[in-house]
Amino acid sequence: MISKSFLLLLAAASMALGQQPVGDGKTDDTAALQHMFDTVGSVKLPKGTYRITKTLKIDLTKTGYAALSGDGTVRLVMSGPGPALHFLGTHEGSAAPESFKPEVWENQRTPMVEGIEIVGAHAEADGIEATGTMQITLSRVVVRECRHAVHLSTRNRNVLISACHFYHNTGIGVFYDNVNLHQSNIVGSHISYNGGGGVVSVGGNVRNLHIGTCDIEGNHAKDGPPSANVMLDSRGGSIGEVTITGCTLQHTHKSPDSANIRIIGSGTDPSLLRRAGREHTREGNVTITANVFSDVQVNVEVQHSRGVTITGNTFWEGFQHDLVVADSSNIVVTGNNFDRNPRYLVNGNDNAEKNGVVFLRCDDSVLSSNVISGVWKQRAAVDVQSCNRLQIAHNSILDSDGAGLHLEEVSNSMIVGNIIRDDREEESRSKAPSLSVVGGKANVIEQNVLGNK
Repeated sequence: MISKSFLLLLAAASMALGQQPVGDGKTDDTAALQHMFDTVGSVKLPKGTYRITKTLKIDLTKTGYAALSGDGTVRLVMSGPGPALHFLGTHEGSAAPESFKPEVWENQRTPMVEGIEIVGAHAEADGIEATGTMQITLSRVVVRECRHAVHLSTRNRNVLISACHFYHNTGIGVFYDNVNLHQSNIVGSHISYNGGGGVVSVGGNVRNLHIGTCDIEGNHAKDGPPSANVMLDSRGGSIGEVTITGCTLQHTHKSPDSANIRIIGSGTDPSLLRRAGREHTREGNVTITANVFSDVQVNVEVQHSRGVTITGNTFWEGFQHDLVVADSSNIVVTGNNFDRNPRYLVNGNDNAEKNGVVFLRCDDSVLSSNVISGVWKQRAAVDVQSCNRLQIAHNSILDSDGAGLHLEEVSNSMIVGNIIRDDREEESRSKAPSLSVVGGKANVIEQNVLGNK
């Protein structure tokens, strides 16, 4: 068995023979850096700009434990297509200890990247890709001017991303690309101005995704396809057990169909049988709490989902709507502030934002204890259509155009204890009834404080 000290001596000898990276930003350092990974695995670089033209492949079956580190003064410039760094492991199990093969713990666990910057110099350059890894950890990493900053592919477990900056990339900030991945945390990071979305999960089998205390903004291409600061799209797979907590998510309403959070729960994982006669499942079990949302077309959009809780958030500048929930069940929306805040009139949008809350074809859900005010140019501040077994209780629905609360073909529901009034100046005040009811059956509507009847 070759000792680590021998490998270090071998690496030193290789450097002496011309294998040492230069770091001047001009020399192609690909071969030298690849040689360091292949022979040592642990690469710590001094200050410099290291230009590479091919992906540095870190095959953990060959390198053993591997890491790339710097002190914040190291820059990799990726001048070719593909990821600058691609970590490849062989973990095929779950996160349970008994599912691990011995060689994963003995040779592959916890590859790390810390304290470096990756800059793209090719239209198809990516930052970091991980495939088959266990406990990959990215900390104090900057990725910009690439396509995707972080690309998670095939299968991984226990991903940790913290204190990172993924900024101004043409693709996605953190891309869960049809990946089988349980247990991942994205915390304390800036994920901004990525044209294809901020944190995007598409298909695959994703569970236990935690996004906390991040600034996630402007992740929309002005002329590109619709994107979102956080996108959970179960089509082609299933995504669930997600928390989004304590983040600022905003910008930009100028992009078509932009959203801060978009959840499409239409799962098609054949191993899941919770379809109830539908062609797809309703994925979800998502908690969205204590976030700040603004300046997009729709702040939060939930489609074909189940078990989504939205509580304690602040909403404003939803240019189409603040919240749209469609074809979903077991949705809880409570204790949020949906507001038209006067301090943001300085943004020059001339009150173009409409705001408002919409529920379409939903069952078994709760809308309670929210403040909903300043919904303009809409039929109703809260528009509820074709829903069953809802509780709409103890909300303040205030100073809005149209009806305050519109119920259309709503059945078996309770509408109790709401304040629904428009007390603006007479010339601005809505002439519509505060509570509008069209069709429906078997509802309890009582003890509401209404302005117009």
